[in-house]
Amino acid sequence: MRKQTLVAMMGLVSLIGAGCGGSGSEDSDRKAGGAASPRPSASASLTAVPGAGTPEPKSCPRGGKLIPAVEIPAVRSEPVHIPEARIGGEVIPAVTIPGVNIPAQRIPAQCVTVHEAPGGCLGAVTIPPTMIPAVEIPAVEIPGVDAGGIHLEPVRREAVRREAVYRKGVSVPEVCQEKPGPEGGYVAGVYRSSLYRGSLYRGSLYRGSLYRRGACNDKGECIPGVTVPGVSVPGVSVPGVSFPGASLRGRMVGRTEVLEDRNQVAYRMDADVLFEFGKADIRPQAAAELAKVAASIKEEAPADAAVRVDGHTDAKGDEAANLELSRRRAQAVADWLATRGGIARSRLKIAGYGETKPVAPNTNADGSDNPRGRAKNRRVVISVGRD
Repeated sequence: MRKQTLVAMMGLVSLIGAGCGGSGSEDSDRKAGGAASPRPSASASLTAVPGAGTPEPKSCPRGGKLIPAVEIPAVRSEPVHIPEARIGGEVIPAVTIPGVNIPAQRIPAQCVTVHEAPGGCLGAVTIPPTMIPAVEIPAVEIPGVDAGGIHLEPVRREAVRREAVYRKGVSVPEVCQEKPGPEGGYVAGVYRSSLYRGSLYRGSLYRGSLYRRGACNDKGECIPGVTVPGVSVPGVSVPGVSFPGASLRGRMVGRTEVLEDRNQVAYRMDADVLFEFGKADIRPQAAAELAKVAASIKEEAPADAAVRVDGHTDAKGDEAANLELSRRRAQAVADWLATRGGIARSRLKIAGYGETKPVAPNTNADGSDNPRGRAKNRRVVISVGRD
């Protein structure tokens, strides 16, 4: 019986050490590096956090918002050493009950991303998903004793665990469409709604203390009592993230619609004013409107600010042909601005979107043609940043 008890005690200690000394623990890292391990430990396996191991952002482009990192502190408890004892001529070997070693973790910094968009549109916004990892305080056991007339049962606490807490990412799409204004010249603005990713909380965790009583035999030989202190892991909070809505206000410069906020100004020019149907050669009579836009750009933006020229069509005809036509029209306007508008060609960047970015419906709700909506979609947008 004595030999079986001793074997069971040593086997139990080995199992606790092997099952809880995970590769992420400080002690395991030291062993891997060849240094001596100062003490046995038990460490919880933590779920990988999204973005962990990749470089964290320090700033976010295009007016995005930096979401700060959240630090989760390490939780450690000291091992408990039960010294060797001699009872009735029998040796009860020393036992070390491992401490707890839950390494610190970091929920990385993230960006609220504002995606690039054509001039006169508000880019899509994405708040990425996040997670508080799971945590577990491993089981612990004080082994029993059966020797020299002393019989003490093992005392055990089971592992306790908090599962990972997830929050999905949220987004709002790019916005180019506007609601038609009343007849007579009101220019509707473009509005993108606000966005919110809710907060997260992982509750605190506690593994209670453990006590095996002491005992003496009729010879006065005693086994002292053993206490393993309780271990607590504090709760973790990740605050909610909000991102404000945005709008482009509308006004007119000559016959050109202007959409603007404090960061950009976009000139939405009617393609039917600039070009003949299906063509990409600028009409001579369009020069006056283009000159007003060029003059306004010089007033509104820094002299070295990049200028985008984006071409768009309606949804009539072949999609590939519309895409090519939109590119050619954007190039024609960029060429005019460089040669006659006084804007350095090095500042100009063009793109064609064909029929993919409408600002108004090409058809009515009943499926019939919407000529007014299609006319709004045939456009060239010149945009420039204000800073």
